[in-house]
Amino acid sequence: MKKTFEIKGMTCSACVSHVEKAVKKLPVQDASVSLMQNSMTVVYDPATVSDAQIIAAVEHAGYGAALQLENVAPKDELKKESTAAKRRLWGSVALLVPLMYLSMQHMGGWPLPIYLHHNPFIFALLQLALTLPILYLNRNYFQSGIPSLLHGAPNMDTLVAIGSGAAMLYGFFAIYKIASGDLSYRQDLYFESAAMILTLVTVGKYLERHSRSRTGSSIEKLMDLAPKTASVIRDGQEEKIPSSEIRIGDIVLIRPGEKIPADGVVVEGGGSVDESALTGESMPVYKADGDKVSTGAINGSGSFQFRAERTGGDTTLAAMIRLVEEAASSRAPIARLADKVAAVFVPIVMGIALISVVVWLIVGQSFEFAMSIGIAVLVISCPCALGLATPVAIMVGTGKGAEQGILVKSAEALETLHKVNTVVLDKTGTLTVGRPEVTDVLPSGDRAELVSLAVSLEKNSEHPLASAVLKLSNEFLPLSDFTSVPGKGVQAMLDETLCAAGNAALMQDLGVNLAPVSESAKALAQEGKTILYIAKGGILIGLIACADTLKPTSKAALIAFAKMDIRTVMLTGDNAVTAQAIRNQLGMSEVYAGVLPGDKARIVQELRAQGKVAMIGDGVNDAPALATADVGLAIGAGTDIAMEAADIVLMHSDLTDAVTAVELSRAVIRNIKQNLFWAFFYNCVGIPLAAGVFYSALGWKLSPMIGAAAMSLSSIFVVSNALRLRRFKPRYRINQEILEKGVIAMKKTIYILGMSCANCSNHVAQALNAIDGVTATVDHAAGTAALTLEKPVSDSVLTSAVESAGYQVQRIQ
Repeated sequence: MKKTFEIKGMTCSACVSHVEKAVKKLPVQDASVSLMQNSMTVVYDPATVSDAQIIAAVEHAGYGAALQLENVAPKDELKKESTAAKRRLWGSVALLVPLMYLSMQHMGGWPLPIYLHHNPFIFALLQLALTLPILYLNRNYFQSGIPSLLHGAPNMDTLVAIGSGAAMLYGFFAIYKIASGDLSYRQDLYFESAAMILTLVTVGKYLERHSRSRTGSSIEKLMDLAPKTASVIRDGQEEKIPSSEIRIGDIVLIRPGEKIPADGVVVEGGGSVDESALTGESMPVYKADGDKVSTGAINGSGSFQFRAERTGGDTTLAAMIRLVEEAASSRAPIARLADKVAAVFVPIVMGIALISVVVWLIVGQSFEFAMSIGIAVLVISCPCALGLATPVAIMVGTGKGAEQGILVKSAEALETLHKVNTVVLDKTGTLTVGRPEVTDVLPSGDRAELVSLAVSLEKNSEHPLASAVLKLSNEFLPLSDFTSVPGKGVQAMLDETLCAAGNAALMQDLGVNLAPVSESAKALAQEGKTILYIAKGGILIGLIACADTLKPTSKAALIAFAKMDIRTVMLTGDNAVTAQAIRNQLGMSEVYAGVLPGDKARIVQELRAQGKVAMIGDGVNDAPALATADVGLAIGAGTDIAMEAADIVLMHSDLTDAVTAVELSRAVIRNIKQNLFWAFFYNCVGIPLAAGVFYSALGWKLSPMIGAAAMSLSSIFVVSNALRLRRFKPRYRINQEILEKGVIAMKKTIYILGMSCANCSNHVAQALNAIDGVTATVDHAAGTAALTLEKPVSDSVLTSAVESAGYQVQRIQ
């Protein structure tokens, strides 16, 4: 069983480490604590440990714990924390301003009421009266820090509490001395230091919480996709109910402009549904009887009813949200370094502070000087920046990935991906569209005759190529006596003439001469294409070639991988000729042909001996290989099996998203390393400076107030640097650098009906060339328009241009 608990009182990586250690002492399978979301995910067997025992373990470690409510979004909790920190901050500032005026009055010569000049004891009590409310507003540092120290697990708040508390104790001592008649303590009360420390730390905390609340925007956007209400048909009547109350089997009514509230199957009507938020497909998809619909999609036009099959937390959208949340709350292996350091850092700092005080007292400095040194060391060393270095970057990175349609299941996968030097790709459905398409039509005579006879013969065929051929035309000839010849093709009678469509073996049986097209057929076969010969009355009238065509972005993705020094390896069950043809088209590093699904995992394992390997597949028959690879990336619009087998899900089914995932991983790890460097560098410089190491030689000494300001600034710097990831933009997208710099140009061919002369060619060419980024060459004899696209142009735009010229589009490839 896996449950999530809300953890209260955590402030740094040391807290994370203490909570995890406390829970892992119980018989649990795993416990992962998220500082960013103040939560802990525990995997355990309810038969061996209870929720109450887990909560008790956390409380014994000095923190609060409770089961997380499902209807409370982490984003809402972060907003509450940010608002509370803001109230504390402004209250502290309002009191700190007059306090600083009083404490610094003697330095600036500012005016004071005459009775304060002549009554130092009242002057000291007034400063105390202004300081105590600030301590109360920021009591959480003491409520967290002191119990943690008593439990033997000091944290960041311990340093703040001790530093501020020490300043307060010194202030009480100063008041006692003033009351005893020693007026030399009048200007050395240290109340302003205690108040300033707390206020400046609160500044950093407020900015940190505000920034953390912003990092959850991607999850919030996903949550907003689901509508709050739905219209269902129950007992023949339409009811408006909350979406959460939809039951499996309910009939849901969707009108134009409404969002779909559950996953299901259309049972009546139809509509043009925008699924771009889920699949990345920019064009609306028409849904009719029997088609599946998903939560969060928007119905553009038409009305329909669908039967709910998955609701609430079982929907595809809910699964996407869970993936993003789990990834954001997980920790990368690089974070363990910060956790280990933070766990021992606080006690070491406390030791350094104590030693500093003792040493300066031994060398003859005043108690006030030594106390100032000790407090400065405690305050400047707070490991906030160290604790924030990794989780903020991970949370922003996974959120940014979700915006790009890249769902990262764990921070470990995100980190590992940046080390990948080999990408293994499945062919069918990954590099290719996954279904055969007609690529070449070579008539011996009249093209129209060839096409009409081919579609008529394939109309009753069950061969996989039949569906591709049938897209060429919807005009059929009156054939009779249809016969299927197993392993060879089909044949039928047109009036008294025998017609046939099939492979070379069938043509040989019928005595058809293939010599006129032998060279063309050989060239097509070398390209990995399947050839369908068409004969009429024993005479060849042409051939049609089919192939599982490459996705438009496959070559662009492989070029991008090459530019990133990542080699690409293709695994396919196809024969060596087809595999080599694909390799030549894409320029791949290696190809393994004739590979069975069970062998893919073995090959991936062998490649892992040479470095880090990422496997990209469709998440169904590639599941073993996806699980075997260092990182598995599933191409597919959120199928259950893809989410289970892979570490990363590419929702847009676009191979360039895999490139983007690698870029994002590199950007996140680079950001984390920058954050860790500056956090360590800051402490390495700040602690010696605060301890007075340079005081004797250079006169450098930090006051506790300056130390508190520096500590807050270090946290602000780390969080701000991590938030730069929100501006991440992929370099190698198909519609960006690759096309803009001419690394690759997209090619398309339009097959057009109705052109009969050069005039027709000119009309079509003018219409197509008028589209921005399109260069068209039109051949009326072949019935084609060859296009070169300098930027992505949708097929609907191209079709519209041809039809506006008065001609009909058969297909576009």
